[in-house]
Amino acid sequence: MSRGRRSRSALYEQLRIQIAELHDQFGGLPAPHEAGAIWHDIWLDETHHSTAIEGNTLVLRQVAHLVDEGRAIGNKELREYMEVRGYSNAAEWVYRHGADPDASSDDALLTLTEIRHVHALILGAVWQVAPHPEAGDDERPGSFRRHDIKTFPGGMKPPPWTDVPARLDGWLADADALRGLEAPRLPAELAWLHARFEQVHPFLDGNGRTGRLLLNLLLARLGYPPAIVRKADRNRYLDALRHADDGDCGPLGELIARAILDSLHRFLLPAVAKPEQLVPLPALAGESLSANALRVAAARGRLEAVKGRDGIWRSSRAWVDEYIASRYRRAA
Repeated sequence: MSRGRRSRSALYEQLRIQIAELHDQFGGLPAPHEAGAIWHDIWLDETHHSTAIEGNTLVLRQVAHLVDEGRAIGNKELREYMEVRGYSNAAEWVYRHGADPDASSDDALLTLTEIRHVHALILGAVWQVAPHPEAGDDERPGSFRRHDIKTFPGGMKPPPWTDVPARLDGWLADADALRGLEAPRLPAELAWLHARFEQVHPFLDGNGRTGRLLLNLLLARLGYPPAIVRKADRNRYLDALRHADDGDCGPLGELIARAILDSLHRFLLPAVAKPEQLVPLPALAGESLSANALRVAAARGRLEAVKGRDGIWRSSRAWVDEYIASRYRRAA
């Protein structure tokens, strides 16, 4: 652990406390039909970063134009635009059906039909212009692979294609066992579940994108913000998956926990908190003041703030505005 970085157990306790606050003080995840703008921003952000992890080169502005206006700007290959289009369709479906308790009537947390549907949405658009060169007619989007996969560079070899349905049945049973589980156990269990999906590698293509969206479908149904793996963390994410292949899910669990907190602070709390409500300082950061600058101001007593049970400073938008105004007064 690097100097100044919170221990894994402290991080998981921070996650537990802040998710409890999300539900107790802010009513939990807002439903998509009640807070469309919040989920739109999350959906757009995930589409950009998850496709970028797989090599897509569209920048966020290009993704936004394509998703929101249906316009392809720039001079990228058609395949790249279709990758983004398909993923955005899948992400929209995931958040509409994950965060809205009335959107699914099935008792299971996740079903095999949903896994196949998410995959079909992700690859449906790009398959029309760039289908997998080795795919047979029975391996189209939404269909399990009927090929065995070669051993990956890290040494992990997916099971034979004939084992995929049985492996996913067991995976779904373990996914359903996540109900009622909270940090510190939840991030590690989610990491193991995510890694196992990638190890099964049920589809010929698109397993990484499908696995990340399924992770967030599970999180939403458990009442958690999504874990968006950002493109800057690609190498760390792939390294964490390799550790999980060797039986150590700690790094991946930590990455997932940090990504959940990042979504909480970046998207949800700034939108749902009232000006006088206390929230962790990262949820109040902006272009003019970083979370670290706010933390220093709080520690020096210049920003009115209180330290929570998890050791994280909390303030309010009203207090931050007062602090900013006082800085201008001192500078005048």
